[in-house]
Parts: sequence; structure tokens; C-alpha cells
Amino acid sequence: MASRENPAEQKAAEQIPPPSNRNTKMLEIPVTHSKQRNGQGPNRNTNGGSSETVSEISSRPTRTRLAAPRPAKYPPTAAMSSKRLATLPGTTDRRIDALLTLLAENSTIVISGAKIAKEIGVTRQQVWRWIERLRELGVRVQGHPHTGYHIEKIPDILVPQLLSHRLYGTPFARRIYHFFKIDSTNTVALQLGEQGEPHGAVVLAEEQTAGRGRAGRKWLSEKSAGIHCTVLVRPQISPAHAPLLTLAAGLAARDAAAEELDAVPDIRWPNDILVHGRKFSGILTEMHAEPDRVHYAVIGIGMNINQTKMPPELADFATSLRIETGKTHSRIEILARLLRHLDRYYNLFLAQGAEPILRRFAEVSSYFQGKRVRITTVAETFTGTTSGLEPSGVLRVLRDDGRGVESILSGDVAEAD
Repeated sequence: MASRENPAEQKAAEQIPPPSNRNTKMLEIPVTHSKQRNGQGPNRNTNGGSSETVSEISSRPTRTRLAAPRPAKYPPTAAMSSKRLATLPGTTDRRIDALLTLLAENSTIVISGAKIAKEIGVTRQQVWRWIERLRELGVRVQGHPHTGYHIEKIPDILVPQLLSHRLYGTPFARRIYHFFKIDSTNTVALQLGEQGEPHGAVVLAEEQTAGRGRAGRKWLSEKSAGIHCTVLVRPQISPAHAPLLTLAAGLAARDAAAEELDAVPDIRWPNDILVHGRKFSGILTEMHAEPDRVHYAVIGIGMNINQTKMPPELADFATSLRIETGKTHSRIEILARLLRHLDRYYNLFLAQGAEPILRRFAEVSSYFQGKRVRITTVAETFTGTTSGLEPSGVLRVLRDDGRGVESILSGDVAEAD
């Protein structure tokens, strides 16, 4: 999930150092074992274009059925949130968050500068400076001499206080890290995981300068036009089950967007969400794991929401909800819906294993079975017909050349002509 911005034109946000290796290995999924690090996420092509799996561990996985993972036992939300939020360079000042929330929740009235200063604990001069900063960011704040301020339009900015009450009852409600600008939400979430951040932390950015997709490719990140979100999870599962986290996140993104679209969205295995054959959302999952257990995973979700056009080189492959519908959409409502769906699918997976995730994928993805596809790997390109998923979430393709069913671990997946 990356910006096309020239770094020389504007100083990037402070970088978060990569997590240390310790005794764990960082992997991308889908994987079947945790013996090496795989390639990385959706790219400029994967704002549109074909879908590439990332595991290069073996040519054919075993087909033994995976047992359901044990349900994870997490402390109650209140207990989880008792740990202070980590101090990270570049996070949005919580008082700016409070200012935005105060204005948004009182949008029909004028609030005096003195009252705002008292409510959020700053000076009136600081209130004025922050109001100017919000205006620079596109927030329409009207000033009234001698009376105060009111907001002309509720801002579609994904700050924690505006989001958290929409997530009440989920583990994502209380540990939200927001950046106006950051290199990559996945990078920050990996660092948080290494530092012991609890399950359920959410990292959000209005803009990314070095976001990434699979295989180290770039993801277009127009400022405040889409969703750039990463969640940190700590499932008590083995790495063999980890590819199903990507499928669960894809289902959540698909379901969240479906309520905004007239057309029915599709999922191109493993992680591309499409409408009318063009991609508007993608998933990048990374984890720290040992051969027998996952320490933590970060699930990055990018979604094109209110972009009005795509770069010419991507226009045939990528789209946004606004391009498809001709209207603007509330990013904060879509994100809240997405995270609630993710919480539901995640809990289903922990409680019942792969079966409900695979069943739902079969219901909503045209790529599950009977789809004519072209597969491109490092070694070859071939065509075939999809033949369902392995219990591990790996795609099965019946080859046209008579060589039987191939389990696809690494390669580009595209609809065949």
C-alpha cells in the first residue's frame, strides 16, 4: 500500500524500525510451513491485475485435513486495554483527535474557543493553530468572530475517537493508532507485535509513503481517499492454518463493500476483491512464527473508496467504490463494518477451524470452482479450471494439459481468455 508521491517533494513520516529477528521468522502467508520468508503483497498491478500467491515452500502440499485450532483465550477488552498505548513517532495527537470528535459530535452548533480549550486541555492559541491545521487537511471548519467554531461537514478522517464507539464490543475498539502520514501500516504493526502489543491493535493511516503489497510491489495510497489499515492478532494456531487469516480478511472486506455497491463483489483467490472484474481491495498478511505456532500476525487491508480516477496504467485493472457508484462513501462507516465482519470471521475460524471460512468463500467467490484461469509461476505458465481449495486454503487447479490437479502455492492467478 504505497504512495506515488516523490519523497523529495515532501518529507516522509518518521520510519518505524523493523522488528528484530530474535528466535522467530517473519513469514508472509499463504504458507504451509514456516521455514522461510516469502515474497510480499499486492502491487501496482494488484490495485488491479492478476493475483499472486506467495508461498514457495513446496510444490505440492499434503492433503491431510487440518484440525480446528483451539479457541484463543484472550482477556476481556477492558483488561486488554489497561496497558498504555505505545508511544510511536508520528501518531496523531490525541488532543487533535478530541478536537475533531468534539466538532463532529456538535456539528450543528458554534462552540467557543474557550470551551474547546477547556474540553481538550490546551490553550486557545493552540486551538486556533490546530483549527488551521485541520483546514489544511481539508476539514471545513467555519470560524465566527467572538463566538467560536463549527464544522461545516463532518470529516471523513479515521481518528480513534470517531471510530472506537462504532467498534464497541470488539477487541479493535480501544487500541487504535492513527497517522496522518506514515511509511506503512504493516511496518508499524509488526513493530508493535514485537514490542508485545496486545491482540486487537489497529494501525490506520490517511496516507502511506512506502506501503507495500505482495512481492514487494507498491500500492497506490491517495491521501484520505481509501482505507489503509492493519490489525494485529495473536491467534493460538500453527502456521499451517495461517493462510486462512487472509481468506477471513478478504471475506470481511468483501462483505463490508457489498453494502455500498449495486454489483456483487467477487474475490479472486487469495486476496483480491473485485467488482466488474477490476480490483478495489487487497490483503497483505505477515506473521512471526515458529514451526509449530504463530506468535502474532498482522493483516493489512487496503481499499479504494473515494478515488475519482485511477492512473492510466491501472485504469483497466483497478477501480474504487466511487468510480463504480458515482457517489462518495463514508470511509469510517465502511471501516467499522469491515472490522466488525473481521472480528466475526476470525472468531468463527478460531472456534470451528477452516470449514466455515472455506464454505463462505465458496459462496461468494467465482474463483472457488469451475473458473477458467491462467497460472503463471517462476517455472511455467499453464491454463486450467479451479477445483476448490485445500483445507489449508491453497487453490486447486485442474490442468488443461492432462497432468492432473495442481495445488497452487506461488504464482499469478488470472482469468483465462
